[in-house]
Amino acid sequence: MKIILPVAGNGIRLRPYTENLPKCLLPVAGKTIIDWIVEDSLCLKPSEIFFITGYKAEKMDEYLQGKPEWGKVRTVLQDNPQGLGEAISLALPFVDDDEPLLIILGDTLFEADLSILANADENILYTYKVEDPSRFGVAVTSPDGRIERLVEKPQEFVSDEAIVGIYYIKDVKALKASLKYLMDNNIRTKNEFQLTDALERMIEQGFKFKTAPVFRWLDCGLMETLLHTNAYMLSRNDNSAMVGAKGAQIVPPCYIGKNVKIYSCKIGPYVTIGDDCELSGVEISNSVVWSGVKITNGKICNSIVHK
Repeated sequence: MKIILPVAGNGIRLRPYTENLPKCLLPVAGKTIIDWIVEDSLCLKPSEIFFITGYKAEKMDEYLQGKPEWGKVRTVLQDNPQGLGEAISLALPFVDDDEPLLIILGDTLFEADLSILANADENILYTYKVEDPSRFGVAVTSPDGRIERLVEKPQEFVSDEAIVGIYYIKDVKALKASLKYLMDNNIRTKNEFQLTDALERMIEQGFKFKTAPVFRWLDCGLMETLLHTNAYMLSRNDNSAMVGAKGAQIVPPCYIGKNVKIYSCKIGPYVTIGDDCELSGVEISNSVVWSGVKITNGKICNSIVHK
């Protein structure tokens, strides 16, 4: 199996935090967003992982040099973004027709059982039940769970199963042909080549798709939702009990990085502090502090603090 992770977006809604970093490298609960995604997928033993880069591509190239444990990785530059469909097409020349493909969007976190893909014999789209389907692309399914069609932001109810950005493709040759058809005929939706349009074409041609559930879908697109995701991930991965600090009160759950100096502070709950930070006389809660930050005196809440 090969994995494609599109990470070319410029993260405008998260400015100023994305002025010097792609969104996927923002810290959440002691790791970057992309760390959480890749580490969840390594159970599938991918033969190669592709990162479709664009905005601040050099930062992603530099970051991947420090990740030998991820195995064989390759970056593919999307220098003139024209949609997710185009992004995926850039990596497909490096994917064999008979090797399954997993596509995961690189800007949201999720809880889902990816291990079922190790022995999957058909195409699978992961979905999450939502209260307002009109905000999402949804999968319309038959009673036996087969996908009959995909509908983008339906104004009348047809399904509450939102497509969350995890696509397992067994019929890789058909995906290649569908994307090529869209691009050769300049078929766009909202002026972009859409992956869902290619998948819909495959469904119309008789290729079988079914759904698999995402148990939790965690947005990282705004500061508020990023902090909410940070809090949730900390509740699963608290390391605050292992941290010693002079005159500090640490209220779990928290993540405190390496070489952090804390003096006379109250830290937590729901706080991530990156490596090499120094805090003195600070009360901080529900916040993320990037690596290398120094803070002296003050009260910080519901914030992202960077250099």
